[in-house]
Amino acid sequence: MKRKMSPLAKLYIALIIVFLYAPIVVMIVFSFNSSVSTSVMSGFSTRWYTSLFHDEGTMKALVNTLILAVSSSLIATVMGTAAAVGINAMKNKWIKRTTMSVTNIPMMNPEIVTGISMMLLFVFAAKLLGIADALGFWTMLIAHVTFNLPYVILSVLPKLRQMDPRLPEAAMDLGCTPIQAFFKVTLPSIMTGITSGLMMSFTLSLDDFVISYFTQGPSFETLPIRIFSMTKKRVTPDMYALSTLIFITILFLLVLLNVLQIRGEKKLKNKLDKGVR
Repeated sequence: MKRKMSPLAKLYIALIIVFLYAPIVVMIVFSFNSSVSTSVMSGFSTRWYTSLFHDEGTMKALVNTLILAVSSSLIATVMGTAAAVGINAMKNKWIKRTTMSVTNIPMMNPEIVTGISMMLLFVFAAKLLGIADALGFWTMLIAHVTFNLPYVILSVLPKLRQMDPRLPEAAMDLGCTPIQAFFKVTLPSIMTGITSGLMMSFTLSLDDFVISYFTQGPSFETLPIRIFSMTKKRVTPDMYALSTLIFITILFLLVLLNVLQIRGEKKLKNKLDKGVR
């Protein structure tokens, strides 16, 4: 028998939804404001979207952010998937737990500590190698890959544990090499976890500010850093337009990811049902 939700519980959930999504709704509404005001809605207009695409500095920062996010998420996904497979194959429980604890440190560590420590490491390494400009795109890329790795590993590991370990063995018994068994059996089984890790890495890298702030160079500026520098003067509604476009893009990707995961689970279930029959 289903338990009915009390009016107080419904009110509590409604308040949570309002607090979570009201700022986003306000941002979207004021991105279409016809005036410069960020508090009074004067009329509907798309002028700020037009102004956004004519702002060379913001567009350059957006391109830099996308390049960094795509590069770091792809590298972190490949490295994290390989690490998850290796951790899952470990037989010694003590080594496995120690490895997982070390892996979780970048995720649990405060971002400001991670950012400062990586900045000091990059500056120290640059002095040893005699490099003048220590910080730039490559230092930011290394930093982003570092804090993305744990999320990929934690997304892939559950899928590896859910998979029947006898499937790769059966593939090798039928003539596949270990590498072929991985690409033909293991990889399709954990693809939903890999995709989730990739999407999470992309979104984390896209909006990261603290670590990027400490590891950036003078020649490479990301969008969060540019927006932060604009807050010292005044944030114009074209930033609302940019944030709205980013929100819609991320929302679309998340919906697409959920649809693909549901379809993948249905296909896997149908295959298992056919195998049982």
